[in-house]
Amino acid sequence: MTDNLITHDLGLVDYESSLQKMRKFTNARMGNTPDELWLVQHPPVYTLGSSLGKEQVSGGSNIPFVHSDRGGKITYHGPGQCLVYIMLDLPRIGLGVRSLVDLIESSMVTLLSTYKISAHRNPHAPGVYVENQKIASLGLRIRRGRSYHGVALNVDMNLTPFESIDPCGYENLKVTSMALWNSLVKVDRVGVEMLEILVRSLNPLYQDVNFKDE
Repeated sequence: MTDNLITHDLGLVDYESSLQKMRKFTNARMGNTPDELWLVQHPPVYTLGSSLGKEQVSGGSNIPFVHSDRGGKITYHGPGQCLVYIMLDLPRIGLGVRSLVDLIESSMVTLLSTYKISAHRNPHAPGVYVENQKIASLGLRIRRGRSYHGVALNVDMNLTPFESIDPCGYENLKVTSMALWNSLVKVDRVGVEMLEILVRSLNPLYQDVNFKDE
């Protein structure tokens, strides 16, 4: 068991600032730096992952494109989508990359079940799905055993921008949001619950959890 896991609710922040902050945190962390989870939302932005193909980008949009170093291809972020960025020292807590992905996906499936939304994983395509429509996307980067980036859950958002891309690089992939399956969802509450369920899943690996708002 290792030191504290710290969580931050950062609110609405632009993607590029978050990306630079994640890189700075990961590059600067030492062997005893506590792991952190960051809850955020972003203004509208398309992000281009490290395995992007040019054919996946269509023109005609006033939404900015930002190159990212996460895994995966192209996706969209916008208000009403909750993201948790996951900064863990994997060797220190004895967690492999595959186990981390399984933990994140299983946590999202469990969270959705509390809203009576029946979701499932796909062993051939990372993420979480409702009737084969994607509701949560994963994109991670591992540097010297430390993870960053994380999971994005569509809660109650405008899905139209997804129509201009092949989400996650899959042609004709449909996306959905929690609000289309349960009209009672509240974005801020779901974000808090995302943090809580990830903390519960990771909790056996830590001595304590500190929640912070910024």
